[in-house]
Amino acid sequence: MPASFKFKGRTINTDRFLVLHEEVEKTLIDQLGLHYLHAHQIATRAEEAAVRAAGLEWRDYDRFMQKFVKRIGDERLSKIPRDLDTKPYRDEHDDDLLRRMLACVDKGEVPKGFRRQQLKDAASTIRQYLRRHAAPGTRRAEAIRGKAPAKRKASGSSKAE
Repeated sequence: MPASFKFKGRTINTDRFLVLHEEVEKTLIDQLGLHYLHAHQIATRAEEAAVRAAGLEWRDYDRFMQKFVKRIGDERLSKIPRDLDTKPYRDEHDDDLLRRMLACVDKGEVPKGFRRQQLKDAASTIRQYLRRHAAPGTRRAEAIRGKAPAKRKASGSSKAE
């Protein structure tokens, strides 16, 4: 990702906007328990406000960033840190992805340097977490299979009689 782009003859450093976006997003996920998609939308609005406050056109900044976001998203990952924070990945389509990951692990298709059982346990744990918390991806997957997710009980509510 280039650190800057040209806008009306000025060189604009983009790092501060990108860092703002990522920090807001992570804080909303970690501190408020928001799902990634909701946190991402709020972080994008904060990023847009910062871009506009810097005197830039959001359209131009976003067009520049989207070129590189697409390119980065299309890259195959080769070095995944063992301590990767997976919270941003726990959302849409998770159940399907985790099911496919588990199928690969069962076939012995495990990335070099990973322990098969450890990977299987981690994927199973995340899958159980998603089902317990009825994440959007889990609801969608269960709806497709014709199952309704269990309703969560409201905590701390009591009816006055």
